[in-house]
Amino acid sequence: MTSEGWGTPPVEPISQHYIVCGGNALAHRLVLELVEHYEVPVVVLVADRTRDHAPQIEQIAGVAAVVEYPNLTEEALRAVSIDTARGLALVEGSDQDNIHAALSAQGHNPNIRIVFRMFNQRLGENIERLLRNGAALSGSATAAPAFAAAALGRPNSVEIDGRYLHIAFDDAITPDRICVVADHIDRQDLSKIRLLPEQEGDSAQFVRLAREFGDEGPVRPGAVRREPAPAPEPGLGPGLETGLEPEPEPEKPPGGIAALQALRMEPREPINWVRRLRWRVLDTMRFLTSARLRVVLLIALAAVLMAFAVLWYLNRDFGWTVYISLLDLAGAAQPDQQADIAAGTGTGGIWQRVAQVVITICGITFAPVATAIAVEVLGSGRRGLPRNPSAGTRDHVIVVGLGNAGTRVATQLHEMGVPVVCVERDPQARGIAAVRALGIPVVLGDGPFEEQLRRARLKHSRAVIALSGDDATNLEAALEARHGNPDVRVVVRLFDDDFAGHFYRTLDNAASRSVSYLAAPAFAAALMGSEVRGTLSVFRHVLLIAELTVEDGSGLIGLNRHDLEDPGGVRVIAARFARSNQLHWGFADRTRRLAPGDRIVVAATRSGLARLNTVLVDEG
Repeated sequence: MTSEGWGTPPVEPISQHYIVCGGNALAHRLVLELVEHYEVPVVVLVADRTRDHAPQIEQIAGVAAVVEYPNLTEEALRAVSIDTARGLALVEGSDQDNIHAALSAQGHNPNIRIVFRMFNQRLGENIERLLRNGAALSGSATAAPAFAAAALGRPNSVEIDGRYLHIAFDDAITPDRICVVADHIDRQDLSKIRLLPEQEGDSAQFVRLAREFGDEGPVRPGAVRREPAPAPEPGLGPGLETGLEPEPEPEKPPGGIAALQALRMEPREPINWVRRLRWRVLDTMRFLTSARLRVVLLIALAAVLMAFAVLWYLNRDFGWTVYISLLDLAGAAQPDQQADIAAGTGTGGIWQRVAQVVITICGITFAPVATAIAVEVLGSGRRGLPRNPSAGTRDHVIVVGLGNAGTRVATQLHEMGVPVVCVERDPQARGIAAVRALGIPVVLGDGPFEEQLRRARLKHSRAVIALSGDDATNLEAALEARHGNPDVRVVVRLFDDDFAGHFYRTLDNAASRSVSYLAAPAFAAALMGSEVRGTLSVFRHVLLIAELTVEDGSGLIGLNRHDLEDPGGVRVIAARFARSNQLHWGFADRTRRLAPGDRIVVAATRSGLARLNTVLVDEG
């Protein structure tokens, strides 16, 4: 089917279709997910056919119709046959617009499945309660963990029942891995990566254990224990006399491999107090920008220390010496009177009086500097005032771009204890107020990236994340960062896959992620009724962690683990049965059939999860 013209409804009546409202990158990826993996009819509602990704969406084979309306009104919803649609995805516009459209759609079609994008997740959860069959998702929140983890040089994680699932590569893979999720990993050609390749049976690891452990305990790893054999016949060669024969090494796939593993606690990136104290000292030193002022203060400090030592030597009381020194430093000393000196009741002699005078005079030098520092610290803490990165900022992550994704990533890194500095060219960006409220420094201005990154203290940073909505701008920021600091790690938001492939082949210590690529599978699965708990990145590929509920009438009833995994693209990693609330990890029974009330946690590719969701939709 095609549309008769922009702004008009489809020529042929359509029903049981899915509607995507938006023409941005997320809408583009979502339409591809629905058409290619779920094979469902899709109608797209865009505001302008000539802007953003609308022209590319029009060219996608399998799209039933594309309709143009400048605003998401009642008329626009009727134009895309909202009354007969199975699902509606609202992935563009403000939170307020999406809430209004979701409630209007439910009024037209009470049974429709509604998935809407919300930046304010708390508000989204409350709106979900007003909908009969709705889900609020945040694309930036879904993708933010992958960007933050890439900047720190570690895989992101998804929390499931107190365990944090993450992807480990090559030498980082431990024997307690849950399953292999990828092989043939080649940075020069990422298209060769195979997600969830065919795996050996569950009994294979137990067979290996039986070989390595005999009745009398463990034997040398890499060998198979055997009963002593008779003397070999001549010409058979060495090896059989010992009763041990080397176990054949498993054939390794070409390239690297990746595996799914679980941690009991998500690793944090705290900064120890010694480093924080050093940074504070360096931060304080920024007030001493004049060489003459530094010399004067250093001389005054040395004089105070010498005077303190004299007082301590004369009185032999450390506590009293600290007390009188601080009073003198603040100008509150009580001088000796002539009558006290004549009566012999003075403070302790000429040298003590000299020491107190020195401390008092030096206090006059320190007082203005201390006042300036206090005023600056208190003033910078007021919400809304700009705060530039200080001279003590070290080992931080620079986030370029404070849109939805940039704000989420900066906030997550801050919560993990990682120092963050943000760079934004638009002074009206919505994320500026949010990060300033957290005390995160922001560099504002529309100058060249070289100058902005210098102000963000690029030389002392550990990573730069470029998160604007434009691929060329992000690449420019990454290249400028690498030029200014060849050792810095760069993470770039790129929509185009070919662009990302060239990026990986050209730069080392770099990573590329796509917000829409990470978020679109979660939106598509939610549109089909599945709960995606999170996404894990294998370079530019996505592994989904989803939890499926077996409800009455569901197509999952009667299926066993073999049925779910056999076509490929799915691994059952945990199960929670209706009779108990305990989650069983590594459930090995491949014959037990699912019953109503059961829940399963799966690791799946996009096509694998689409197949399971198709079972839910078509047979449920």
